[in-house]
Amino acid sequence: MQNLLPEPPATLLPAHDEADAVLAAAEEAGTDEAFTQVAARFPTYSAAWAALAARAFAQGQVVTGYAYARTGYHRGLDQLRRSGWKGHGPVPWSHEPNRGFLRCLYVLSRAADEIGEADEAARCAQFLRDCDPSAADALASN
Repeated sequence: MQNLLPEPPATLLPAHDEADAVLAAAEEAGTDEAFTQVAARFPTYSAAWAALAARAFAQGQVVTGYAYARTGYHRGLDQLRRSGWKGHGPVPWSHEPNRGFLRCLYVLSRAADEIGEADEAARCAQFLRDCDPSAADALASN
């Protein structure tokens, strides 16, 4: 069956050049403290939370990664809503400012799976695919 309703327009989060620059500096420093300072300075910036979540998860700190990812996910949902998102529709991976939110969603799914929250893991994985299948593919290949 074909859906005859038009798909909502893609939601594009606004760029945050200052936070991007500070996050790039943290990536060069490569320390947990540098990334923590980015999140503290820009608490609504999902990319900082995504970086913290991915680092913690990679270091085997699954619960910490889960917490960081959940924080970034909720901050991203707030931004999506302020940008006109109505709870569904594309959130393209190709738009760089969307990637922090999408990365949080990915790590949240993985961390939820690791702590035995299979339903949440599946919901987050599906939500990521619903936002943009290419995001799920790109993140899974890293």
